[in-house]
Amino acid sequence: MPQSTSSSIVATGARNWRDYALLFALACCWSSTYPLAKLALDTIPPITFISARSLIAAAFLFAILWMRGVRVPTDAKAWKLFATQQLINSTFPFLIITWSQQYVPASNTVVLASTTPIFAFLITSLITRHEPATLLKLLGAILGLAGTIAIIGLDALRGFGSEIVAEIAILLATISFACATIFGLRLSEYDPMVVAAGSLLFGGLLLLPPSLMIDQPWTLHPTPTAITATIVMGIVSSALGLMLFYMCLGRLGTLTTNAQGYLRIPIGVGLSVLLLGESVPSNLVLGLVLVMAGVAAMTVPAERLKLR
Repeated sequence: MPQSTSSSIVATGARNWRDYALLFALACCWSSTYPLAKLALDTIPPITFISARSLIAAAFLFAILWMRGVRVPTDAKAWKLFATQQLINSTFPFLIITWSQQYVPASNTVVLASTTPIFAFLITSLITRHEPATLLKLLGAILGLAGTIAIIGLDALRGFGSEIVAEIAILLATISFACATIFGLRLSEYDPMVVAAGSLLFGGLLLLPPSLMIDQPWTLHPTPTAITATIVMGIVSSALGLMLFYMCLGRLGTLTTNAQGYLRIPIGVGLSVLLLGESVPSNLVLGLVLVMAGVAAMTVPAERLKLR
């Protein structure tokens, strides 16, 4: 990742409560991914599900852009950026994780996927240096990871290494997510809704041919619950979530935006309890304390604590 990324930074102004409200809203949108995907994947195969939710999200956003009278860029440069961002932020990592989950327990997957903020810190600190990578933010990333482990239980640490290839694949997916938060800064000149719409359209169309050839959607019999979950996930998690993601990148920068990854864990657990009737983890309180401490360390501007 070249250092020229720094020229795209726009998150240099003073932050206010609205910026952090956007971060919380992003965490809420993406937290719904876990329970909604579980409801949809019961009767809809993964490739078809990802393609359908992406195309639904793209249609939703393009309709809003049309009503707003916003012009969508048609030049090759813009669509090359949209395509690259979608590949490293969604298509590649989601397919890798979906494959890996056949061999790796869900709890282990959550822990491995929660290393994204740490990888983002390392890439920012050692390679791109496009924003200050303070020790406070690194501490926050570590605390957030510890809180994630506490919430899903220490049993999640057992069995690591038994499926080393699949576990390495998940780590590669998290590195891809981390790179996407940095590469996404190059898209700051575009309306966040335009970026989200273009990226989702590319991702949905990319997976449409394999969906038609492999899954043959016309032979499927999805339940009304699965169809509803796919539509809701397309609009809330994909459309609104991706739009908020690019807004947060522009306002808060890479490392702070990654803090939402930890907020998603307790919110996702809460949604799973409400929507799926799952039990409340015994270490939820401890995990929440660690997660909130980690998020605070990653989001509080360093200059306020004189720790720059």
